[in-house]
Amino acid sequence: MARNLSLSQARRVALAAQGLHRARPTAPVTIGAVGRTFNKLKLLQVDSVNVLTRAQYLPIFSRLGPYDPELLDSLSVRKPRQVIEYWAHEASLIKAEYFADLIPWQRRRWVGSSQDLDQSARELSERIYGLLLHREPLSARDISDALGHDQAKDTSHWGWNWSAVKRILEAMFADGIIGTEGRNKQFERLYTIHEHVGQQARRTELNVDPIQAMERLLLASVDAHGIGSAHCLADYFRLPIKQSTVVLTDLVDRSILETITIEGLKEKFFLHPGTKIPRTTSGRALLSPFDSLVFNRKRIEKLFNFSYRLEIYTPSEKRVFGYYVLPFLLGERLVARVDVKADRESRTLLVRGAYAEPHAPVETAQELASELRLMASWLNLDKVLILPRGNLAAGLEFSLSSPKLADNHK
Repeated sequence: MARNLSLSQARRVALAAQGLHRARPTAPVTIGAVGRTFNKLKLLQVDSVNVLTRAQYLPIFSRLGPYDPELLDSLSVRKPRQVIEYWAHEASLIKAEYFADLIPWQRRRWVGSSQDLDQSARELSERIYGLLLHREPLSARDISDALGHDQAKDTSHWGWNWSAVKRILEAMFADGIIGTEGRNKQFERLYTIHEHVGQQARRTELNVDPIQAMERLLLASVDAHGIGSAHCLADYFRLPIKQSTVVLTDLVDRSILETITIEGLKEKFFLHPGTKIPRTTSGRALLSPFDSLVFNRKRIEKLFNFSYRLEIYTPSEKRVFGYYVLPFLLGERLVARVDVKADRESRTLLVRGAYAEPHAPVETAQELASELRLMASWLNLDKVLILPRGNLAAGLEFSLSSPKLADNHK
């Protein structure tokens, strides 16, 4: 019979797996600390929204505190690279070791495959590969210019309006034929040959068994979750749920994983045998909308009783909490949320709304104020400004105007 955990125990396991269960280290953050945090998370989602800073940088701050983002960048440029960009939970920085395993499962239908190109497109792909073989990393625009190719865009698709070169580049990228060496200031991928960055990655060299690949990815997902349902574990790397459930069941049959139940929840959950349950948690963090702890909104609602939806693409008049809303973790609970923006011109961290959850403890405003000060300092902003929106705004403004208290969470 599967053992049963309380919701509190399950939360503590989940937070420990994500490196959010204890106070941040007080020593200066090193590349080793960044690397260890990345290894724990397995991936960092990449996104073009830059309201505070790029999405991949915030989860490291949440776990380690103020650090130099170039430390993360350096993990993806040293040869051989430890970190590369590929499709995982959307576009993501991933551990290089997962690249070969992800390729069989990351077919984006809207991208297409380099194997399905017509003759003219195939010839163009060969020209692109030949160019990248002898050049530095280039954006799609640079490649179009170098090849003298018309950048006319296909307007038949509602979302992307990609040029022919861009579509072929993305198909080659998805198939593992080419990779990237970061992005430029316009957030455009800089395409290159994998061998140029020390990553052997031609598709013909990646003959992995798809089911074995899925098994490795699901075990990595269990590492990152601590505890999770089949749906949550599959969603971390965007794996198909039916095949994932079969593989997870097999892992249980082989005693590699075990199943448990959680108080008040109907699903079956998976975890590693012998997983330790922290007695307490003492973390404090503002979490990016793209933080891996909140990837799966249903999981967060069930484990943390925290309903969270991304409203970036919601018309402003229909938003409930705001444009770029960060959940606030205190101990083992998500106790508040704030709509924030870095106003670079006035060097201000602008809090456009602040909302406490019904279960938020009395110290929430004070702790959140300290966290906002810390984030502002990391972003090289001079002050925090609270707008009068939300049930926590007044208390937060009062806490910010009070003398700074000793902060043991930094």
